[in-house]
Amino acid sequence: MDKKKLLIQIVLLMFFIFILDRIGSHFYWYYTIWWFDMLMHFLGGLWVGLFFIYVFVRKNLSLDVSKKQIINIILQVFLMSVVWEIFEFKVNNIIGQRPFSILDTTSDLLFDLSGAFLAVSYFVNRTMSTLKSKVQL
Repeated sequence: MDKKKLLIQIVLLMFFIFILDRIGSHFYWYYTIWWFDMLMHFLGGLWVGLFFIYVFVRKNLSLDVSKKQIINIILQVFLMSVVWEIFEFKVNNIIGQRPFSILDTTSDLLFDLSGAFLAVSYFVNRTMSTLKSKVQL
């Protein structure tokens, strides 16, 4: 997998998430569609996971990725998710005056991690298919 192509995919996903968030906020989808927040956390986890793959994996994005790097990527996404949930907690309690929900926080963290696992899976599968095509030539 080419690092430039991965960067383009990361940027396109970022713009897609931004546009979806703006539309969702405008039409109150976060409040009227019960699963919309879950979708956004999943896409956010996918985006952050791809970003950390881009940052932590070597220039050629080869299969030299170790289990330690994969665990590091997942842990970084988890750390970002926890920081986001702390921010969300502060905003909801101080500005929004809404009570804390452990179910919502747990769901958000799980969907963030699901997106990260998809990012790692996508990267490994994409890299392996590229490697197979090079071997067959």
